[in-house]
Amino acid sequence: MDYQRLVVKKHPQTGTRSNPETKYWRSFKNPVFIKNQAPVTAIQFSPAKPHRYVVTSGARVQIYNPKTQKVFKVISRFKDNARSGQIRADGKLIVAGEDTGSVQVFDTASRAILRTFDKHKQPTHVTKFSPNHSHILSCSDDTTVRLWDIPTQAEAYTFTSHTDYVRSGVVSTSNPSLILTGSYDTTVRMFDTRTGDCVMTMRGGGGGAAALPVEQVLLFPSGTAAISSSGPILRVWDLISGGRCIRALSNHQKTITSLAFDGGANRVLSAGLDQMVKVYDVSDYKVVHTMRYPAPLLSVAISPDNTHIAAGMSDGTLSIRRRDPKASERQNEDDEREALKQGAYEFFATGMLGNIGERIINPPRQAKNKPAGVPGEIKIATQRKRKLKEYDRYLKSFKYGAALDSVLRKDVPPTVTFSLIQELIHRDGVRMALSGRDDVALEPIIRLLLKHLTDPRFGETVCDIATVVIDMYSSVLGQSPLIDILFVRLQKKLAAELRFQKEIVKLKGALDMILATSALNLVD
Repeated sequence: MDYQRLVVKKHPQTGTRSNPETKYWRSFKNPVFIKNQAPVTAIQFSPAKPHRYVVTSGARVQIYNPKTQKVFKVISRFKDNARSGQIRADGKLIVAGEDTGSVQVFDTASRAILRTFDKHKQPTHVTKFSPNHSHILSCSDDTTVRLWDIPTQAEAYTFTSHTDYVRSGVVSTSNPSLILTGSYDTTVRMFDTRTGDCVMTMRGGGGGAAALPVEQVLLFPSGTAAISSSGPILRVWDLISGGRCIRALSNHQKTITSLAFDGGANRVLSAGLDQMVKVYDVSDYKVVHTMRYPAPLLSVAISPDNTHIAAGMSDGTLSIRRRDPKASERQNEDDEREALKQGAYEFFATGMLGNIGERIINPPRQAKNKPAGVPGEIKIATQRKRKLKEYDRYLKSFKYGAALDSVLRKDVPPTVTFSLIQELIHRDGVRMALSGRDDVALEPIIRLLLKHLTDPRFGETVCDIATVVIDMYSSVLGQSPLIDILFVRLQKKLAAELRFQKEIVKLKGALDMILATSALNLVD
């Protein structure tokens, strides 16, 4: 008869509910904190690999390596605070504005100033490369929006419809002739370089005396919808219908300071002065995840390959969270590259491309040079035996002590540990597993009991095992200071839990009495 593997008991989930979306965003972990001397006002990831990111803080623009989180280049040739540093898609040029109003273009390799545009008379908070790479957008506190031609160093277009500071702007990736801007005059405007005028105006800050300045704007890659933030309010605009507001979301407690799309523009990240980053699903604009930071946020960005989230704070702290992509994600990218190398016919024939603008998540793969199946051929699938877990191998050979030790490691879930303990109880092997231990071997067991004593899923089992441990090792108490301390902590925690349970029983009795009285009053 084959050995029956250990069945891990499933328990009801406690605390916050976990779902694939939450698990995905929680996989951005192990944050690295880098301290700057001035607030981090802007962060931008390069569209091209290796997706270096540009950080603007004080009078410096720094380029970081995403693999090491170390500074790759530093540009500090500014007379005043730098603003909105951005690297071009090819990685060769960097543009930044500053509080003097000037806009400068730098060579990434030599850090030399290649171009200077100085027609703005007040601080320039927005500088961005146009998708065609030959123009630069700048938005200034002098209320103007300008488009500059890099080769000729000339001003290509100027828009003067705004009446207050212009603190946000973006050029459409689907149509570089369209520019979306947000201003402190509470409006979001769409400019068209073909007409040289404003073609659409939206009240991004709301109406009436309570209207708020527009802090940030985002334009979807399709160019059919836009997002703006004013105070703690996020608004979604339908540009096809003439700029109609289709959603107004209020999930932040304080002003939203930064907006960003993820790599596929399927999620929107919003950062605010309430120290929160909210993640929205663009299909229904519901918040799917929230991240908390230690200080008010001024900027947020996510890498195009969705592996890094960078956030800048008002106290000068830069936080980078990293996610390790799954093997399947890396394999998909390798498959696509391989299909492209093979030629156009194979690329389309294998279905790697999928629908235009979409990507098949798990494309079918075949081994290279594998012959196709012959009609009528019968193939017998071989069933591979699953390898036994380490604790199952020990249980199979009745090594109960070793089986228990194998599940006391930090990387083993408590559900597995207590399922094995239950199996030992059924086999009447608990005392055998616990016997003959010195203070080093006994310590992890007592720590396990301490950790899960108050967990309702395992509390009863913890009490049973604690009784056995005390019965077996009470005669050696006083010989190991560490074990003595752990036993005292266990005793205190048990006493505190008993007091807590008594208070809960009292509270339950009071609630039962109140509910019973309410029910009588309703009957009367």
